[in-house]
Amino acid sequence: MTAPAPPVTLAAVRYKKSEISAAQIVSAATRVLARQGYARTSLMDIAVEAGMSKGAVHYHYPTKEALMGKVLEHACDQVADRARAAWSAADNPFESVRSSILVLWRLRAQRTDEASVVADLLAQSLHDEALRPALANYYRFAATQLLEHLTVQMVAMGLRPKVRAELMPRILTGLLDGLVMQHFVDPDALTEDDVVQAVEMLAMGLFEPQK
Repeated sequence: MTAPAPPVTLAAVRYKKSEISAAQIVSAATRVLARQGYARTSLMDIAVEAGMSKGAVHYHYPTKEALMGKVLEHACDQVADRARAAWSAADNPFESVRSSILVLWRLRAQRTDEASVVADLLAQSLHDEALRPALANYYRFAATQLLEHLTVQMVAMGLRPKVRAELMPRILTGLLDGLVMQHFVDPDALTEDDVVQAVEMLAMGLFEPQK
């Protein structure tokens, strides 16, 4: 006999509503930041986008910097989900590497809200040290995920890293981020195929046959 479900308490309902409200604020902040940029966005702008009062936003995120940390976590999750799907969808390791590079490039080049926010916050962090810890966490997460999948695929090809393993995702991410900034200001200079081929060749060059 199945045990009866525990009763739903008022505290649990309030907690769930609070979680939903916090998620709505993060989604609203991502949209506004992608449109306006960090410097021109206030907590009031985000509150209006979320359909809440400024006090409600302050309740969940007392400062703009605290909210940015959650926005970047949200961006990480979105990128991770898309990249994870690309890694697993391919039939062989070579195609897996290529498809993941393509997804990571398109996330940047198509200026998704998440990619636009990250690029803008990076620029702002040159002058605003308060943004740097959240951005560092973003890049640590991205590097860990890329390293995990890249290493598995390269081992499946019979390869091993030629440099310290932790450097590989940083190098590849840096290349993609640098190329996409050039693409924004000079879109005719690089094609999607150019980028995928260049990053793929660099990725392969960081490995050598296992002995």
